[in-house]
Amino acid sequence: MGVKGLQYFMDRCCPEACVTVNLREMARQQQASATAPHTNPTLVVDGMACLCYWYSCKDWACGGQWREYLDILKRWVEAFTSAGIRLVFFFDGVVEEQKRQEWVKRRRRVNGKISKIFCHIKEHGDQPGRELFCLPSGLATFTPFALRSLGQEVFCSVREADYEIASYARQHGSMGILGEDSDFIIYDSAPYLSVAKLRINSLTTVMYDRQRLCLTIGLAVTQLPLLACLLGNDVVSEEKMRDVRNNAMAAYRCISAAVLNRINRTLDFSVLFTTKSKLYLLLATFKLLKKGVCLYTLPGQKRPELCEISSLPSAFEKYVSPEILKVCYKGFMVYTVLCVGVTECSNTLEDEEDTELVPQALVYKPCRQLIYGLLLLLGHNGRIVDPPAIREWFVFPGNPLKEPDIVHPLPVSLPCDQPSLDLLWFSTGPDVAALRLTAFLTIFGCPEFSELHGVIEDSLLAALCLVTYLVLQVQTLSLEDVDSYLSQAVCLRLKSSQELQQIELPLFSSRAVQLGSLYVRGLSHLLGANCASGCPLPSAALMPWHSFDGRLFHSKYLLAHSGTEKTELLDHESSSLSLFLQLREKLTETCNKKGRVLQSRPNAPQSRPKTTTQTGYRHRHSGETHTLDTCFYLIISVHVNPGSLKVSINSFSSLGPFGTKFPCKHVA
Repeated sequence: MGVKGLQYFMDRCCPEACVTVNLREMARQQQASATAPHTNPTLVVDGMACLCYWYSCKDWACGGQWREYLDILKRWVEAFTSAGIRLVFFFDGVVEEQKRQEWVKRRRRVNGKISKIFCHIKEHGDQPGRELFCLPSGLATFTPFALRSLGQEVFCSVREADYEIASYARQHGSMGILGEDSDFIIYDSAPYLSVAKLRINSLTTVMYDRQRLCLTIGLAVTQLPLLACLLGNDVVSEEKMRDVRNNAMAAYRCISAAVLNRINRTLDFSVLFTTKSKLYLLLATFKLLKKGVCLYTLPGQKRPELCEISSLPSAFEKYVSPEILKVCYKGFMVYTVLCVGVTECSNTLEDEEDTELVPQALVYKPCRQLIYGLLLLLGHNGRIVDPPAIREWFVFPGNPLKEPDIVHPLPVSLPCDQPSLDLLWFSTGPDVAALRLTAFLTIFGCPEFSELHGVIEDSLLAALCLVTYLVLQVQTLSLEDVDSYLSQAVCLRLKSSQELQQIELPLFSSRAVQLGSLYVRGLSHLLGANCASGCPLPSAALMPWHSFDGRLFHSKYLLAHSGTEKTELLDHESSSLSLFLQLREKLTETCNKKGRVLQSRPNAPQSRPKTTTQTGYRHRHSGETHTLDTCFYLIISVHVNPGSLKVSINSFSSLGPFGTKFPCKHVA
């Protein structure tokens, strides 16, 4: 969530609460005092907050330099493990409905940035500077898999990620929480450590000390959740609390300092939640505050009266067995479909002015419907009276995001009696393995590719499957586009991370940027289909670092659309050329059978003189903050007794805005 302006306030007004710490020394001290001295100190990492710091590759608009990114993650992890620090990562698994409107606001803001990105590319023919930086599509999806491949422990949340992070850190006595969210100041959990101020070489950063903050502003730690709600966060908006703050200001001017001190010394926070005190707030305001405060109460802590404990949902438990529900959280896309009934996708680099290319959300909708069908309809043989529907929140040009799209699952037609999902997931044997592969390939319209399984690499089979699906769904894709996709998938196998980084692009094509993002989004659908089918392919084969590099794809796109000979397109490697032609023939044969005939439509972008752009983001900003508007910041404590509602204001400042954060535009 995040408390608007709190971290900025601490940086500027409470420097004594911002303590520079050495993580090696913290780990050493914790291990010395631990009851189990052979256990490495644990640092809980908010993975979503780290994405913009981890991804420092040169390219971000072409679709991502995934192998270089994997190398960066490896070095980052090694810096901590070499210091004896165990890392546990958390990533967002779901967006809770109470945060949906805030999620929508952020997605709309990023849409504006994406529009500027494409304007720049079409005008200047190059990638914009860091002031328009957006994370490559799919980064949040694939980073957990990258970290697991490095031997790290990774969790995807099944409710609010901040809550799960704070709960885990408190329960396991972790040395700290590394992230960039002021909610970790509010939670009474492990120390909050800033990833924005982390120096990886020295392992130093800033710890935001909640105890010192409370000492400075005259609050108890137990009052911080109420403070967070009064100031505004993702659940309790700043606007809805404006009247409460205005009343607080009026009361503050009428109460003497001695009375304020007495109130703070005797304040019983739980009094706010008694039936009598509720009468002194509007009922709607009271319920909103109660809901907000309860969200900060961790397991094992005393809950304010009237807090309700909600159980995890199972949206479609009548369609699947209890055994499926027990393990579904392990599968990408599967948990949100079966237990929440919602799927979502953040912003993608798509040009809203380009009417030729269909938005990725619509391109992959038929595929998702079959994934939903595999999960919810398999084995029912049409006997479902009230078929389920999935609510989709997908960001794409033209979608106002006022409400979710209601999408119904479609049955998957398999060449046998309809098996149950339990059989597909839990049974063994060659027949079941073949059935899993057939189910997976059928979702993408190419079951005949099963004959290639074991003949070509799994990553190439996945790439062929995906490109074939795109050709069948997007009528404007040309033979040159197919050559771009397949040649980069084949050539990538022989490229090192260093070679990929050294690829020079004479210019940027806005269309190639879109096709790169379209492909990476498709990899996430391959992953979802693979999980739903019982994992016929190893997950590693579906990772972008095995089948896609943005700069390599962009270079192949420029070559293919310029009429380059196939030998040059395949880097003069005879084995690569032979494999490329084999894949191309299989694709065109499959598409021809379905009435889709590929046409050659060269679309070479015209060279533009590269103009000098403004100084990039990293040159203009030497620190972790940026230029800010001025606004008032209130820190309030509330005391309610049966006779009156008394509000005191402990301090306020005019130094910064609400919502200051590292200016990273999340597209992942």
